[in-house]
Amino acid sequence: MNRKQFALLLFLLVVLGIGGLMVYNRQNDLSGAGDPALGKKLLGNFPVNDVAHIAFQQGTNELNLVKKDNLWRVRERDDYPANYQQISEALLKLSDLKVVQSETVGASQLPRLDLVAGQGSNAALVVDFKDAQDKSLRTLLLGKKHMQKSNRPSPYGDMGEGYPDGRYVKVGATSDKVDLVGDGLTQLEPRPEQWLNKDFFKVEKLRSISLSGPAATNSWQVSRETETGEWKLADAKTGEQLDTSKASAFNNALTSPTFTDVAPASKADQLGLAKPNVLTVQTFDNFTYTVKVGQKTNDDYPVLISVTADLPKERTPGKDEKPDDKAKLDKVFKDNQSVLEAKLDKDKTYGNWVYLMSSWTLDPLLKDRAQLLVEKKETKEPTASATTPPGPEASTDVTKIVNPITLGTNAPAQ
Repeated sequence: MNRKQFALLLFLLVVLGIGGLMVYNRQNDLSGAGDPALGKKLLGNFPVNDVAHIAFQQGTNELNLVKKDNLWRVRERDDYPANYQQISEALLKLSDLKVVQSETVGASQLPRLDLVAGQGSNAALVVDFKDAQDKSLRTLLLGKKHMQKSNRPSPYGDMGEGYPDGRYVKVGATSDKVDLVGDGLTQLEPRPEQWLNKDFFKVEKLRSISLSGPAATNSWQVSRETETGEWKLADAKTGEQLDTSKASAFNNALTSPTFTDVAPASKADQLGLAKPNVLTVQTFDNFTYTVKVGQKTNDDYPVLISVTADLPKERTPGKDEKPDDKAKLDKVFKDNQSVLEAKLDKDKTYGNWVYLMSSWTLDPLLKDRAQLLVEKKETKEPTASATTPPGPEASTDVTKIVNPITLGTNAPAQ
C-alpha cells in the first residue's frame, strides 16, 4: 500500500467515525438519554433501615404498616403481625428502582396519569414512608400503569390492554416531575389482608377428633391408637359403621391450614360465632386444639382457636436403662420438650383474633354423624314370577281355566 492509498483509507475511516458519532447522538436525543434523571434511583439515597411506618392512602382506602416492638404489624387488623419478608422485598425494590423516562408535566395533565391525590376512582395511590418518630422520609405517588401489549397470541385469550411493564410515579406531592419506572409495582396495594403474616398453627400427630354443636345428634368422635392406625368411631350404635374411606380425610386434617383475613376476637359474636360448631383435636404430643367454627359466609368460615398442652416435665426411664443411655435419652427428651414449649407459646397467640378460614380446609371435618358412616344399601322384596305355579289356595276347577274361546257351529258335540 502506497502513501496515497493509505491517506485515502485514513480519510474514509474519519468520515465513517464522524457519521457513526452523529447517528449515536441522534439516537440518544430521540430516546431522551440526555436527561440526567434517566438511570438514576427514583428515591435517591433512600434510608430503608429508618422506615418504621408505611402509610397507604387512595381515596377512602387506607392502610398502615407500623413497626412496634421491632415487629411489623397491620394497624387496620388490630395490629396483627404483618409479612416481614413482603415488606422487606418491597422496600428493597423501591430503593433500587431506576427512572427510565422523566418529564415535566403541568397540573392539568396529572389527572390523565392518575397522579392527583384525593378522592375519586382515578386518585393516585399515595405511599408515605416514615421513621420511628412518624416523620416523612419519602412520599411516593403511584399513578397509571404503563401497559405493554404482546404481539404473541395468549393461551388465555385477548389480554385487552396487555400487561403492566411500568408505572407513572411522582416523588413528592408538590413536584412537577413525572417519572416512568420499569416496574408495575402491582404488589403495592392498600389491602390489609394482602399484608398479613400467613404463618398459622399446624396440627401434627393426630390422635383424636371430635365435633359437637347445636344439634347434639350430629356429634361424633373418632380416634386411633397409633399415628398411622385406623380411625375408629367412639360410642358406635347398633348398625353404625365408620366409612374408612371417608375417615381417611382426617389423616391430614389441619396439618397445613390457611386463612384469608382476620378480625379482633371481640367481634366473634358479630361474625356468627354465638352458637358455633366445636372441633376438638388432640395429638400424641398431648396438645389440645379447640376450634370454634361459625356460619360460613361466601367461601370462608369465621374461626376462634384456643390451644392447651399437657407436657411432662420429666422422662420416665425405661427398665434396666444404662447410665450412658439415660443421659442421651434425657437430652433428646429435653430438646424435644423445648421445641414443644416454643410451639405452644406460638400457638397460644392465635387466640387473640377471629380467622376467616377457607371452606376447603374445614369442610372435610364439618360432617354430620350420618355422613361418616357406611351407607346402608336398600333391599327390594322379590316380585312373583309369571311362571310360579299356583299355591295351595289356587283353584283346581278346570272349568274356570278353560280358554274362553267362542265355540263355532262346526265344533264337535259335547
